[in-house]
Amino acid sequence: MPYSGIVTKILLLSLLLFTGCRKNSSPLPPPQLPDLEKAEQLMYSQPDTAFSLLNTLATYSNDSLTVASALNYMAIIQHDAGDLYGSLESLLAALKLLNPAKETNRYTLQAVYNLLGTNSLNLKDYPAAIHYYLESLKLIEEESFKQIVRNNLGVAYQKKGEYNKAIDIFANALQGLPDTTIDYARTLSNLARTKWLENPAYPASAELKKALRIRTIKGDEWGLNASFAHLADFYAASNPDSARYYARQMYASASAIKSPTDRLEALDKLISYSPAPEAKSYFQAYRVLGDSLQTARTTAKNQFALIRYEAAKAKSENLALQKENAEKQVKLVRQKAALFTIVLVFLLAFVAGLIWYRKKQQQLNWMHQQKLREAQLKTSQKVHDVVANGLYRIMTNIEHNPALEKPTLLDDIEYLYEKSRNISYDEVDQPIQSIDFHQKISKLIKSFANDRTRVYIAGSDAQLWQTLNLKVKTELEQILQELMINMKKHSQASQVIVKFERAGKELKILYTDDGVGIPANLKPGNGWRNTENRISGLNGWFSFENNPPRGLKIQIHLPVEYST
Repeated sequence: MPYSGIVTKILLLSLLLFTGCRKNSSPLPPPQLPDLEKAEQLMYSQPDTAFSLLNTLATYSNDSLTVASALNYMAIIQHDAGDLYGSLESLLAALKLLNPAKETNRYTLQAVYNLLGTNSLNLKDYPAAIHYYLESLKLIEEESFKQIVRNNLGVAYQKKGEYNKAIDIFANALQGLPDTTIDYARTLSNLARTKWLENPAYPASAELKKALRIRTIKGDEWGLNASFAHLADFYAASNPDSARYYARQMYASASAIKSPTDRLEALDKLISYSPAPEAKSYFQAYRVLGDSLQTARTTAKNQFALIRYEAAKAKSENLALQKENAEKQVKLVRQKAALFTIVLVFLLAFVAGLIWYRKKQQQLNWMHQQKLREAQLKTSQKVHDVVANGLYRIMTNIEHNPALEKPTLLDDIEYLYEKSRNISYDEVDQPIQSIDFHQKISKLIKSFANDRTRVYIAGSDAQLWQTLNLKVKTELEQILQELMINMKKHSQASQVIVKFERAGKELKILYTDDGVGIPANLKPGNGWRNTENRISGLNGWFSFENNPPRGLKIQIHLPVEYST
């Protein structure tokens, strides 16, 4: 039987063994992801259930927009429960996943920015609130939502004490709004309150009551609550009875809309505006409600933390189970691999003799091809180093030295011609020694200087190069030329320093520039691979210090024993 047929049978046996391994694997099923819209529908009726569903989505979904939307809804639930810091944490996590350049991300992103502003406003971080509201406005296209965020921005400036900015925002937002709409009432009430805060003598009552009438007609319960608060504050100093009346109205409104925070604010106003006996009863109610609200917020915060902990724990346990399952599969594979190895050893022992004879025949042909490839590689390297780099140097001189003298240019071209012509005779490595080597090196490096790039050389003198043989000098010339060409092509450097020094039994070359450095994804070309081979061929080594965009540093170390 031909050995190729035996090898085919071995491959078939391998396939059967490892296919059997795959059939025995039983990966754990992925978690069932809930529907985002269903979780959204439960946010206000069953917030704990909704939070749990949304957290599952945020933990396991592979879609960044879905995760960001889930985190945004979780933040809304946390905000409504009074867990403002938890809400901020969820929103900032969502923000990292959203790209404003993607149209599909814009709606969620504007909502995230708006709620970040509201949380910051409630935490009295007014500069942050203003920043987030402005970011939200950049993305909003829907006019009704834009009106809401404008009012929020105006309130942030008002709370910060920048009344003029707040007044400008409310006044501009008021223009063009029908005077019977909820948006008009909200903006008018905020504008009147801000003007009164700026000037306590401003007669804001008419505008505040007009906003109250519109909100009453429209049945805007949350708006009514705000109007009552504004009117209570307005009358606090001038008419305590009216202030108490509107504070009571606010308390009733806050109770109707089930807003404990607003109820607490209404009680605080009633305590301030009421006579002592009545204020005492309000204070008792305030303390009970405050304790209850704090307990509820703490409970909600702990509940949210528990839900997240349980989800993280479940995911961790699932990963642990997957790891355990994978280890079992690896063990099974190893067992079958051991069996396969035993069978393979016997089969290979039989095939080895046949393969050895054929490889012996192929070896002579391979050696011939290898020598041919090495010759081609050597020729390619010389063409790159001599022709390509030489032409580039001449081009650089012509480009940056308009006053280049013709004899000098002809000498350079003749030198390149001689070296190019001798490639086929393998004489490229025998450089023309018309000038001292340290002068040659200086001329080479300085030829890359121009109006935009200053080049400095240090430590290159005749004594340094005395003990280096011709081959080493030639290799170093090509190495330095490749470094300077790469600098010219890629670095965008304004300053280049090449320093030579001898340290004990070592020659050290330090190259430094202030360019853009080497990009992480740059693939080395033939020139740099040739340079690496040259350094290695001299028993040397090199190192990089690459810190884009702050420049590049390369150190080349060569043993002197090899060079002498």
